[in-house]
Amino acid sequence: MSICSSSSSSSSSSTAKAWIVHSILAGTAIAIAIGARAYLGRARKFRTRVVGVIPARFASSRFEGKPLVHILGKPMIQRTWERSKLATTLDHIDDEKIAECCRGFGAAVIMTSESCRNGTERCNEALGKLEKKYDIVVNIQGDEPLIEPEIIDGVVKALQAAPDAVFSTAVTFLKPEDAFDPNRVKCVVDNRGYAVYFSRGLIPFNKSAKVNPQFPYLLHLGIQSYDSEFLKIYPQLQPTPLQLEEDLEQLKVLENGYKMKVIKVEHETHGVDTPEDVGKIESLMRERNLS
Repeated sequence: MSICSSSSSSSSSSTAKAWIVHSILAGTAIAIAIGARAYLGRARKFRTRVVGVIPARFASSRFEGKPLVHILGKPMIQRTWERSKLATTLDHIDDEKIAECCRGFGAAVIMTSESCRNGTERCNEALGKLEKKYDIVVNIQGDEPLIEPEIIDGVVKALQAAPDAVFSTAVTFLKPEDAFDPNRVKCVVDNRGYAVYFSRGLIPFNKSAKVNPQFPYLLHLGIQSYDSEFLKIYPQLQPTPLQLEEDLEQLKVLENGYKMKVIKVEHETHGVDTPEDVGKIESLMRERNLS
């Protein structure tokens, strides 16, 4: 797994920035008001030290060696790292084929064990191997070479502004054609901006069993940030029924009673899941004049 550090500016629209700011502010007053019940009995209000982690594995059932595939002449993991470095909130961004590649373009690299069951556990193991101490760890998906730096900053600031939350993530609007795709994870949030539930099925689900074109369904984006103290606890939590049924690690957090802050952003997802996706990403980058 590779780790890397970031700082921010991007081609994101001002509308996307407005979304992020609005989503963060919506829950701030409430978070401060209930600060006495903050995580572990204390409000880690500022959480100023932030590290970004990009978990990367060579083995993949659908696309072996995916992090190393070239996108317009650069490995995908490098593309993601370069975009992440544009985020202003990250102090630092930290596999053997992948490790050699990452060291070649200047990224810090930490190897994690095969026993890690998911990206969250890899982030925890990486955190324990870092010399410096950090308050927030951001899990950045290595297969999102066009990740918007403002979204990275948004999830960090959301967690900093919500002392009662241990986890933050981002959602965007779900396209109707993705409504019943189990690989598109859906999310519902409460009116204070905290996650209620995540599912591979369409949620909420109405009695007509059809997509309501007027309803703003939400699609979960892969980026997540964690309170570093909670991250140490996470691997010790036993798998939960809903987590196992949906195969979603976020549900273990919610089922154990922890709070998760969610920001809404306008973002077109451009992940790379199969070899066919590489050509689509390259065409999009050419359209946007991204070298």
